[in-house]
Amino acid sequence: MTPFTLSLELKRTIQSLMILTSCPLLSHHRSSSCFRSLPQLASSSHLAFPTSSPTPYMESESSTPSLLVLCGKSAAENELAKSLKNNNAMKLLGDDEVEVVLYSEVEDSLGNEGFRIRDYLKSLLTMSLGRFLLYSPRLPSTQDVVARNFCELPVGAVCVADVQFKGRGRSMNVWESPKGSLLFSFTLQMEDGRMVPHVQYVVSLAMTDAINDLCKQYGIRHLDVRIKWPNDLYLGGLKVGGILCTSTYKSQKFNISAGIGINVDNEKPTTCLNAVLQKSTSVPNIFKREAIMAAFFNKFETFIDVFFNQGFQPLEELYYKTWLHSGQRVIVQEKTENQDQFVENVVTIQGLSSSGYLLAITDDGQTCELHPDGNRYHIFSYSLSVLCVFK
Repeated sequence: MTPFTLSLELKRTIQSLMILTSCPLLSHHRSSSCFRSLPQLASSSHLAFPTSSPTPYMESESSTPSLLVLCGKSAAENELAKSLKNNNAMKLLGDDEVEVVLYSEVEDSLGNEGFRIRDYLKSLLTMSLGRFLLYSPRLPSTQDVVARNFCELPVGAVCVADVQFKGRGRSMNVWESPKGSLLFSFTLQMEDGRMVPHVQYVVSLAMTDAINDLCKQYGIRHLDVRIKWPNDLYLGGLKVGGILCTSTYKSQKFNISAGIGINVDNEKPTTCLNAVLQKSTSVPNIFKREAIMAAFFNKFETFIDVFFNQGFQPLEELYYKTWLHSGQRVIVQEKTENQDQFVENVVTIQGLSSSGYLLAITDDGQTCELHPDGNRYHIFSYSLSVLCVFK
């Protein structure tokens, strides 16, 4: 196949993918998540409403091969991208098909509708994280891409998509993620398994701090994005984002895939950063996905270096200033001996335990840990399992 023919085919593929990603999602479905939920249970901490059966829009997406664009910030990273393409090393999960291209091959064809790679790389100031990029207009899941190809990618590689239709949440929840969301996943690696539970807190903190940094840079009012334990981001009482961290253990190291989704331009199903900003400024769409992702990695690289060398304690004070739960009173429903009734008690959240879970204290001074279980929060104390409900 000649280079000229390849260029035309790539251009047609990109244009068709852009058309797919601009299709609107059904507006009558509701969810408190930043992503649209496929059938899941509702709970006190994470409401999800079932959608209808798969639509023709979803079917057309899943039947079209995904385009994966590879590039790096440095010449060495671009050489790695070329090697991965030439060796046909990049794979998707299951039967999903992928076409891998280099950014230099398609830069002129991508246009301005999708993620602007050049703008992102220009704003990125890191030494290692976020410098090797995988971009797609449409993917099943960025989290699955980095997890599936973890051993082929450098640590800190990031995958970003305009739309994903098999996005993942906690407890293997599946999400349909609309256009306008910033959707990305990246790789990390560590040896100490005791530190793994805290990674999601460092990720959450870096994202909230990055948004604050951009507000200062743009000279606009502070956006009070807060952390809801363990992995949600809230703004004005509504969920605008979420974090998912998964890990596998191989060759005496923990391979961590960290995923983030945050509403930037999509007001539905809850709200988004730019919608909240427009209430106080006449300038539309100040926040750009590229700037947010670059600001995140600029901040996260600093935070994760502190975390690896000193643990989470140096970051705790800032984390507690950002989260929603200090001094929060929580209703605890404890199962009775016959397991068919609940007795309600109240505990007060104190902070995080050394193992990364919520630390709470009862009114009579006893301490306990709150553990996430699926989409609910469970407490385990004195071998009793109890359900806690945030008010």
